[in-house]
Amino acid sequence: MDTYTKQLTSKPRWVVSRLGLKNNSQVGQSLVEFSLMAVLLIVLLAGVMDLGRAYFTYLALKDAAAEGAYYGQAHPTWIDGSLSGVSDDDPDNILYRIKHSAPQGGLVDWTDAAITVEVVNPPVPGKTLTVTVSYPYTLITPFIGGQTLTLKARAVSVIISPP
Repeated sequence: MDTYTKQLTSKPRWVVSRLGLKNNSQVGQSLVEFSLMAVLLIVLLAGVMDLGRAYFTYLALKDAAAEGAYYGQAHPTWIDGSLSGVSDDDPDNILYRIKHSAPQGGLVDWTDAAITVEVVNPPVPGKTLTVTVSYPYTLITPFIGGQTLTLKARAVSVIISPP
């Protein structure tokens, strides 16, 4: 056997690919590298999506607090249905306006939201009304999922009409 034939049959074996010669021991290397990086990229993508969901939830809370404060400017004593003698299904109170400011079926479950309305007693024009909405937000990102963050939004308005 001449030396040229011996070199073709001796180790390491070479595989001819489109890009040129490739060592047989490195055939699965790119697959392993891709699988390791894919896990990292998927976790990173899930974290970015979770951050987007948290920001969307915060904006919904902020809009709801602003809606309640805006309605409370003109009607500072109509905090809930018990004071005005109507039920909670009546839209003529601040809590109803807060809970129904966003469309139903979104990311915020308004039954879990804690709403506080602070008004000076007696409410006089020129004083402030503060609406605070807090919500327990649960993360879904892998490896840190299941943790709960409390998101809070606050809106302050000036009372413009007497009760």
